[in-house]
Order: sequence, then C-alpha cells, then structure tokens
Amino acid sequence: MEEIVGQQALRNVLQGGYCNSLTKYSRFLTREVSIGDVPMGGFNPIRIQSMTTTDTMDTIGTVEQTIRMVNSGCEYVRITAPSMKEANNLANIKKELRLRGFNVPLVADIHFTPNAAEAAARIVEKVRVNPGNYADKKRFENIEYTQQAYQAELDRIYKKFTPLVKICKEYGTAMRIGTNHGSLSDRIMSHYGDTPRGMVESAMEFIRMCEDLNYYNLVISMKASNTQVMVQAYRLLVETMVKEGMNYPLHLGVTEAGDGEDGRIKSAVGIGTLLEDGLGDTIRVSLTEDPEFEAPVAKALALRYEQRTTLSEEQDRLNEETGIEIKDLPYSPYEYSRRQSISVQHIGGHSHPVVMLDVSSENLKDPYFLSAVGYSYSAGLDKYNMADQACDIVYLGDQLPSFSFPGNLKQVYNYATWISLKDKNNCHPLLSYKEYLDADIKDDYLNLVRVDATEQVDFSMLKGNIVLLLETNVVHGMAAQRAFFIDLVKNNIQVPVIIKRTYEGLSADDLMLHAASDLGALLTDGFGDGIWISTDKTIGLSLINSTSFGILQATRTRISKTEYISCPSCGRTLFDLQETTQMIRSRTDHLKGIKIGIMGCIVNGPGEMADADYGYVGTGPDKITLYRGKEVVKKNVNAARALDDLIELIKEDGNWVQK
Repeated sequence: MEEIVGQQALRNVLQGGYCNSLTKYSRFLTREVSIGDVPMGGFNPIRIQSMTTTDTMDTIGTVEQTIRMVNSGCEYVRITAPSMKEANNLANIKKELRLRGFNVPLVADIHFTPNAAEAAARIVEKVRVNPGNYADKKRFENIEYTQQAYQAELDRIYKKFTPLVKICKEYGTAMRIGTNHGSLSDRIMSHYGDTPRGMVESAMEFIRMCEDLNYYNLVISMKASNTQVMVQAYRLLVETMVKEGMNYPLHLGVTEAGDGEDGRIKSAVGIGTLLEDGLGDTIRVSLTEDPEFEAPVAKALALRYEQRTTLSEEQDRLNEETGIEIKDLPYSPYEYSRRQSISVQHIGGHSHPVVMLDVSSENLKDPYFLSAVGYSYSAGLDKYNMADQACDIVYLGDQLPSFSFPGNLKQVYNYATWISLKDKNNCHPLLSYKEYLDADIKDDYLNLVRVDATEQVDFSMLKGNIVLLLETNVVHGMAAQRAFFIDLVKNNIQVPVIIKRTYEGLSADDLMLHAASDLGALLTDGFGDGIWISTDKTIGLSLINSTSFGILQATRTRISKTEYISCPSCGRTLFDLQETTQMIRSRTDHLKGIKIGIMGCIVNGPGEMADADYGYVGTGPDKITLYRGKEVVKKNVNAARALDDLIELIKEDGNWVQK
C-alpha cells in the first residue's frame, strides 16, 4: 500500500531532471514520512533540526540543551549514539523530556555500530545511518573490487542492515540514510571515486535494500563541506530517485560549515541553492557554535521559501517566454564549469569574479572610509595598503571625490557625470541599455551596461568593451537571472556579466542569507563574472564587502582567506571545538587559500577532510592526530603542542607566510 501511495505522489513531480522548474518556484513533492508527531515531506513546511553537543551519558545536560534547542525553533533533535551504552541511555533522555512536557521527536545518530542503531530504533522516533560506515571498517583503504567481490560485499551489508529495517518497521521508526562526501566506503570509492555520483550510489544501495524489505519511512541526505559537491550530489540524487520511481524527503545541510559569518554564508550557499529550486524538506545549519544558535539561521532560510507562494507578473511572463527544460540546458548542472566570457579590464575571461560596491553615500572627502572595503590609507606615506579582501570596483553615482583613489580600484559614474569628467583615468561609465544604444561617446576601456533579467536585449548590439550589469526585482530573481545567462550561452554571447541584487529592509543576518542564496546559486552553476550587493545605508560597507567575498569563497570561485572546515561538535567530540577553532584561527587566519579541517572525532574525518589541505582531528582524550590531506602525519599528539606541530607541518610544505 505504501508503495502505491509513493507512486501516486510522483504524478505531479518532474519526469527526470532535478527540479520541477528552472523558471518558476515549485517545490518538489516528496513522500510524507512520519517522525513522531511531526511529519516531514509532502505538503508539510520545511522542518528545522539540530544536534546536541553534550555527552549522551549526561542525561540532564542533554535534556536541558534539547529544551533550549526546541525553544530556539528545533522541530527534531539529533543525539549521537556511538555505542550501546549511549543508545540505551536515549530512553532516559526521552523519559525526562516527556516528564518535562517536551514531545520533540528524537533522532539517534549512528556511525559504525549496527547494534547501537538497533537498540536506538526501539526508543527514538528516527535513526540516522551513514551508508559509508554502517557495516564497514573504521579504517578506509583503497581496494580494487571485482564485480563479484562488489556484490558479495552488498550481500554482506544487506544481512547486517536487515535487522535494523525490520525493527524500524515494527516500531514505526523513521530512518535517515545520510551520505557524507568524506566517508564513502572502499567499495563505492573503487567504482565511482570520491564524487557526487559515488555519494548518490552509496545512498541508493541502501534505499533499494529498504524497498526490497517494503520499508519506505526514509529521509535522504547528501552532505559535503564543499558546496559545489553538495549541490551536485543532491541534484543527481533527485534525478536518480525519480527515474526509479522514488520521491523520498530530502534533509539538506553543509557539513563542517564553520562559525560566525563564514558558517552562515557557506550554509546559505549550499542549502539556499537547492531551496531556490524547490528541493529540501528539512534543514540543519551546521555551525561551530552552541546548537541553539543553529535553528534561528535555518528558520530564516526556510521562511523565505515558505513565503514564496506567488510570483509577479514579470515572472509569469518570463516563465511563458523561456520554457526552459532540464534537457535543453546548454550546461551540466551536475558538474562545475564556468561560463566562457571574454576579458574586459580583467573582468571575465580567466580572472576571478570581481566585487563591486556602492560608495556614493559615503563621505567622499575622507579617504579613510575605504578601509571598510580593503584599502587602508596612510596619511604620512600618502599611500594605500591593500588587503586580501579589497573590492575591485566602486560606484559613485554622481558624487565626485576630493582625493585620489587607489590606482587599482576602478571608479564607476553615471553616464552624464562621466561625460563631464576632465580626467577619466580609471573612471568608467554606467549606462542603461537604451543609453548605451543611443550614446555617441563611449569609454574606450570599459562600459557597464545595466540590463534587467526580464528585458528584451538585442545581443547583436552588445559590441565593444562592455560588461553587463544584470539586475532583477522579480520575486524569484535567481531563476530570472539564470534564464538570462542560459540565453547568453545558447546564443554564444561571451560578454562578461556582473550580477547585481538589491535588498531593502533586511537585517544584517538576513542580508547574508538572502544574498548567499541568490548569488551563490548562480555562481555554483558557473554564472557570473562579478557581484554587486546593494542594500540599505543601515548596513555598513564592511559587512557588504565581507559578505561579497564570503559568497565567492563559499562557492569556490575566489579564494581570499583561510578556509576552516570545522564540525559543529556533538557528544563524540573529544575537545572544546569552539575554543580550539578560535585558537587555530587566531594563528593561521592570514594563510590565504589554505584549507584547514578541524574535526572533533574520526567519524567525519579524515574522510570529510578530503577537501582540506591539513587536518586537526581528535583521536582520544587530550590527543590530536594531524593530517596532510588524507595522509596521517603525526598520531596522538598532545593537545598542548598540536597547534605548534600543525604550523610546523605547514612550514615544512612551504605554505607558511608571516602575518
């Protein structure tokens, strides 16, 4: 009966491809899954969840943290169960929560221990298993598998996995099949490598086993710390599920996103890109912070898409005129490839995407305001020092500065003001599309031409040294701008494009999330040679600048600082993750382009650090193991000297620079 319901639910979803529509916001209809009294999928709202960081054996501490999480917006709470004793103690935690009047569904997080999963499934409302290590060894080795050996391994796992499925069926327990990019099994790695396709096949093997046993109460996730890999894996998962007649709910998350502004932006890039296309039934924002701070960020992301129920007339017209289908795409949504463009004044071509900012409302008599955008002025030397996160272009509108700008900072003025400038060195005009067509005088070096994503543009007129400034004000603006890019690619128009989005009335936190979702979704697909975030004067230039660079860093399109792949902590963590992350950051945050993985335990590392240059992993009380990529360099180093040893390792490789 459940299978019939699942097939009926697929009647209104996409036939192949990864989303319902590329031009209209339409949520992918998934099977409803029962998780306690809070169902997920189907027509239910996007659910919010997080994970405790306490020791699972600390019943009262876990209960009190869970209550704080629920009060902050969590609808599901996940608790680690690394062994039988923790799995059994879930009963005490659940009992105490119910006595205090909290009926929040609990999720047991399982790695490596099938017996703990089977015990937990009798207690909590949902169990999470990682197909990369559920019935596999802890030590990952590079082994070649023949087809016969591959099938034999699958048969072995089937026997190991079947008891858990039967218990879940008997007790009405849901299950998340949660694939992690960094912990794929040897068997998967031997056939598919460390790839999005490997992640999908890892999950699909377990899904097929569940269906073979007539068990359908499933939620699926494809997590990675690399947002490009994460997005591609979820898209491939949906395409694969639909082809096989499946539509299980999706749990979205970016693993080891980090803390503060970086963690929020990185999470919004990965999660928001998928939400933009209607994918996702529950989200967890993984921050290296106390878990009660995660839910408000996740809620803010989800709320934006719950409110996106109607579209403007312009958007409806765009939908009718474009009719873009997945099969017609002139690019692959399953692998990153930047759109080809010519280079105009180091914008486009092989240059990294630029950052453009509006400084027209600043005090243009004072050069010190430029420190907020990466240029520190020294009056004594009468020169500027340029930071790694220094913007590339500033818009001054009709305002004229009374001082000289840095030589490598391009200035852009409205066309009429630019025409009147006596000294046009490093100064360039901004024109509307109509102004550009009518203009007798144009800049020999760079003309910025504003176009709306829904505007009809004669591409044959786009000649000379021009860069398009692509704007939109429609509700589903990312899709409108993506449709414009697709039109450019189909017509082989290689003019560089700076993406502009304007936000009004948003808090600083919401600005980061909205901009990361909108711009990150386009950059992840290889669209955009620059970004311009415009917002209220209440938001300072420094935040807009750091958000812009943060989005480029999170999409891996421009690296301007050290990247920290740090896990959010849980009951398995073997040291104070927040304190350790800040300690490492304080001594290494000047190493531009270096990626450092900071893992509380071995579950997600070293695998999850496949994307990191160096790894700092807890392997026992007060013991740290250091990695170079996936390679163990030093085992069981005392925590007191581990950071010094990490720095020495970086120096040995020639990657250290002085602050």
